Amino acid sequence: MRSVRNVALVGSSLLTVLLTVKLGVATPSTAYWTPCTIDLQAPGVWHLTYDTYFPIRKPNQAAFPIIVGLTYGFRLDRKLQMEAGFDWLESSRYPLLLNAKIGYPEGALGPESPALQIGFFNWGTKSGVTNQNCIQLVTGKTFKGLGRVHFSYYIGNRTALGGRGRSGFMIAWDRWLVPGKYLLVADYATGKNAIGGGGVGLSIFFTENINLLTGPVWFNDGVINGKWKWTFQIDINF
Repeated sequence: MRSVRNVALVGSSLLTVLLTVKLGVATPSTAYWTPCTIDLQAPGVWHLTYDTYFPIRKPNQAAFPIIVGLTYGFRLDRKLQMEAGFDWLESSRYPLLLNAKIGYPEGALGPESPALQIGFFNWGTKSGVTNQNCIQLVTGKTFKGLGRVHFSYYIGNRTALGGRGRSGFMIAWDRWLVPGKYLLVADYATGKNAIGGGGVGLSIFFTENINLLTGPVWFNDGVINGKWKWTFQIDINF
């Protein structure tokens, strides 16, 4: 019964914040290619990201637009947190994407409790083009010696997602190779649509608040995204 009440609180709090926050709704924290992560932006901290994706197997394929995103973290009460912000895709005819996520970090609901979160991502401004309007449920937990495992279910707008599916599952994993310096990250999303795909990358931390994530990304639907790209993602907290 307590878990049901907690889920209801997360959902109602998210709706309340979305109606009152003037910031917009944000670049979600991501694992690698997907937003399947139990990370929430730290309360009171801004996060700036600069992401690029280049074709690596067929040079004649176009690169993705450069993605610049800004996220801010909120603490709603002693345990409940939220992040909110936006993505700007350049160059793109409809560059603005909005996202948000709210929930409980790992351990917030008990010493061994997993994270429990709900969020929106890729909320675009052009009907049928960028309004993928995905909703996701996220959970995950840290396992000693293994690292963190993250799971998510998503559902969105079939027309804007393209392909043959509007929903799917996501899984991600990360583990420190050298604590505070090198983090190995992998993720994958099911679905023959714009989201389906995954990758494996290395995150290099130059300081506690500045890191570079890089590696290959592959896709389930080569018509929509191409087959392979290489990504460079710069992340800065301030």
